[in-house]
Amino acid sequence: MAFPERFIYELKLNNPIDSVMSGYVSLIRRGRNGVCLCPFHSEKSPSCTVYIDDPNPHFYCFGCGAGGDVITFIMKIENYDYVEAIRFLADKAGMSMPEDAEGDRTAQIKSRILEMNRVAARYFFDTLAHSPDGEKGRRYFAERQLSPATIKKYGLGYAPDDWHRLSNYMRSKGYSEDELVTANLCGRSKKGGIYDWFRDRVMFPIIDLRGNVIAFGGRIIDGGDRKYLNTSDTPVFKKSSNLFSMNFAKKSDEDRLILAEGYMDVISINQAGFENVVATLGTAFTQEQARLMARYAGEVVIAYDSDEAGQKAAHKAIDLLSNAGARPKVIHMEGAKDPDEYIKKFGASRFKLLLDKANGAIDFELKKCREGLDIGTDEGRIEYLKRCLNVFADISSSIEREVYIGRVADETGVGKDVILRQVNGILKKRQRQEEDREWTEIRTDRDKMRSSPDEYAHPKEYKAERGIIAYLAANPEESEYVQSRISPEQFTTDFNKKVYAKLLEKIKNSSFYDILSLQSEFTADEMGKITEIAINSKDVNIDRTAVDNFINFLLSEADNLGEVKDLTDEDFVKYIQGLKK
Repeated sequence: MAFPERFIYELKLNNPIDSVMSGYVSLIRRGRNGVCLCPFHSEKSPSCTVYIDDPNPHFYCFGCGAGGDVITFIMKIENYDYVEAIRFLADKAGMSMPEDAEGDRTAQIKSRILEMNRVAARYFFDTLAHSPDGEKGRRYFAERQLSPATIKKYGLGYAPDDWHRLSNYMRSKGYSEDELVTANLCGRSKKGGIYDWFRDRVMFPIIDLRGNVIAFGGRIIDGGDRKYLNTSDTPVFKKSSNLFSMNFAKKSDEDRLILAEGYMDVISINQAGFENVVATLGTAFTQEQARLMARYAGEVVIAYDSDEAGQKAAHKAIDLLSNAGARPKVIHMEGAKDPDEYIKKFGASRFKLLLDKANGAIDFELKKCREGLDIGTDEGRIEYLKRCLNVFADISSSIEREVYIGRVADETGVGKDVILRQVNGILKKRQRQEEDREWTEIRTDRDKMRSSPDEYAHPKEYKAERGIIAYLAANPEESEYVQSRISPEQFTTDFNKKVYAKLLEKIKNSSFYDILSLQSEFTADEMGKITEIAINSKDVNIDRTAVDNFINFLLSEADNLGEVKDLTDEDFVKYIQGLKK
């Protein structure tokens, strides 16, 4: 939707992109620009540039192709739509939203879902607390030793063992069947009717950082079905980028977060006095969740179950947290299978001791290397050292690496220099592999981000259209001339056609023209493609002669140019400048 141009101008002015991005990444100033590790894909060397001193400051990742101004950045990193990003930045800057901004259709849908979730959460809570149907849930939480205060704090509830109890209640409150299905509170049968998604389960509301109920987790009590059932992704919820209880954990003063496996572990740890605890939402731990945790704490203590599955999951979490810039540690529980049981058996003070003495990630990995081996034998020592080599190679600090190598050298009686030579050989091999992998990944990510069926079907036309758009981005005063020669309908590819049309409209109607100010019409990922065009418009010299040739090429639908799909934009400009009018 459209906001007043003056409002958007002031919004960006009051939210400098370097200041906003510094809340999510470590930004290093290099001359007029800034550089950082891209928050949208894993990398070890910075490929994201922030054009701080540009008239419309923006960012662009030369690795994955993400890009745009400060509004697009917030859209992408917070998983917001355009209006939500505007509202977020307005709140951050203490600005009031324009009155007509509330009419956005997408915002209305999301607002409606959040409203339904709030009503459903109250229904589940009241059923647990006051209804005879809730006796089963009350008994379950009592057996798990949850206090009334904890149940109230988390808004826990119970979904009755009925196919239509919630849906009938919600319809009585004015919500339609389609809305209930969209919110994933209900499913739709093959015959077209609806049914309650959660039945005979204790309910765990999932609350976002702003205090909204965005989803639910439901646990079966008697067994015989999926143990946990979670809300599927909806317009307000994405499992892979949210964490259970992060709304409480973010308020902690500690520079440490605890990562547990499930809802009950989190609630038990929180009830014991540890506010800084979170869990995933029915999926394996993701890079998005790791980045979210790294934004709020420097250290993350992994408190997964002590069984084999839990330890494997801990190993994966270590890698993801390390890549996100956090310091992972792992607690070692003896005498209990999970944190909930440990706290019940030994108390909160002993659990606090576990946290404070948690092993670093390297200690955890080295201990895993030794499992099942007798290092008193030659065979055991050799196998132990082989396993340790890869752990040493994973250590980024050379000083830290030598310390751990020295420890294992003393432990096994093998010379430190011998181990170090082996590790250096692995590091050199990995460096070559990493360079190949990173380049392949960059090209793959860029293809995913930028490619479209049209681009592959019409590579020459796609590049010519990009050249016209780039020319207009740099020379808006030429819009009448360019439009007189070619209309949007004469473009071949759908994406470029839309960009060209919206760009002409923006130039005609806006006094604050900029190609990066098209977020209301495009997704955050599409804005990355548009940002690339904007950057290329500065780097590639496209004059009117080149634009005329682009247009002539498109209008004549020339097929005799050969394959230009793999040419850079600059080379394509040189190539097409040789065309005759």
